[in-house]
Amino acid sequence: MRIVVAHNRYREAQPSGENTIVDAEIAQLTEAGVEVLPFLRSSDEIPSMSKAAKALLPISPIWAPKAQQDLGRLLDEHRPDVLHLHNPYPLLSPWVVRTAHRHGVPVVQTVHNYRQVCSSGLYFRDGVICQDCRGRALGVPAIVHRCYRGSRAQSALMATTLAVHRPTWRSVDRFIALTSAVADHLRDYGVPDERIVVKPNAVGDPGVPAPLGDGFLFMARLSPEKGLDLLLEAWRRHPVGALGQLRVAGDGELRPLVEAAAAERADVTYLGQLDRAGVRAALSASAVVLATSTWHDVLPTVIIEALASGRPVLGTALGGIPYLVGADAPREPAGTGPAFAASAVAGHVPPPAGPPALLAGLVTGEAGWVVPPDAAALAAALPVARAGAPRLAATARSRYERTFHPDVVIKQHLDIYAALTRKGGVE
Repeated sequence: MRIVVAHNRYREAQPSGENTIVDAEIAQLTEAGVEVLPFLRSSDEIPSMSKAAKALLPISPIWAPKAQQDLGRLLDEHRPDVLHLHNPYPLLSPWVVRTAHRHGVPVVQTVHNYRQVCSSGLYFRDGVICQDCRGRALGVPAIVHRCYRGSRAQSALMATTLAVHRPTWRSVDRFIALTSAVADHLRDYGVPDERIVVKPNAVGDPGVPAPLGDGFLFMARLSPEKGLDLLLEAWRRHPVGALGQLRVAGDGELRPLVEAAAAERADVTYLGQLDRAGVRAALSASAVVLATSTWHDVLPTVIIEALASGRPVLGTALGGIPYLVGADAPREPAGTGPAFAASAVAGHVPPPAGPPALLAGLVTGEAGWVVPPDAAALAAALPVARAGAPRLAATARSRYERTFHPDVVIKQHLDIYAALTRKGGVE
């Protein structure tokens, strides 16, 4: 089987889980015997481009002519079975879907964000979940609020790109939805069920989990949508030392927030940006991993890393987090309804311990817990998670082995390709 993997890499200065996942998938597919033809561009190329190439950048999200020419030559020369697209912006353009179809090559796209509808891709603006562009022919609110890179001009370009390429996206032969919440988003966008497959990402197996540590680990980009401020507000509602240690790893614009908390409280430690060895050590030292996003976080890789290490997760009931910890249930699509309802878990079952009024909204899943994105709810859940971690540690690892292990995920991946090739090309 011969597969073209197309991806516009994000800038290396901006840590990107998507870049990491694409690299890992290429390695896993190659190891499985697939001939992978990478068709990659990087946003880091932009500063060194010629003046002529830079002059075309404003239209490249809609139509990137050089990328289409290069891709056409690649398809003619190698005649692949499938083109697998990840991020097309800004140097590839969704037009690669049309180019592949013109050459009779079916297209799979992994949906890493909500950019079929939302110019920023996050459904998040000014610190809150935003759905203002949903259902509009043109995302005028994105232009008004400068949602793309803080620029009204660039936001107008991206909103126009999304409008122009609505038929392009709907022509994709198969969408890989990383979670059930993303599948709901695609259905809401008008994609039929038969073109959607839920397949999560995988992370490598770290081996037998270390004995459970103590306290909590928050490991993420330190930006507003990741919920660091929500977590610190909840943490401050407990006496110093009552919950063990809170370890915070990562970097970003909110770094001063965690540095101040670490200076204020002896039970908060800032670890900075960690390498792989540092990540393993932080996971080993902790009992529970936190994923307190305040946006519809699609698939936080840190949760899969936590489950692989036998650490249960306490997260917010938004986006893909309930799916990852096995606490998902029928929900409204991401971006439909208020923040507390959109992607919220149905059928809340409070745990047996604790005052029901304080634990309202907490749901126990196979590998962790989810709560509404609210400081009081999170504060009430923290001691529940600390006490329940030993009970869920083994099932967290079991969920990883069944659902997120590379051996499991790569088989699903190959089955998706095979189903398209059996159909004989473009649908």
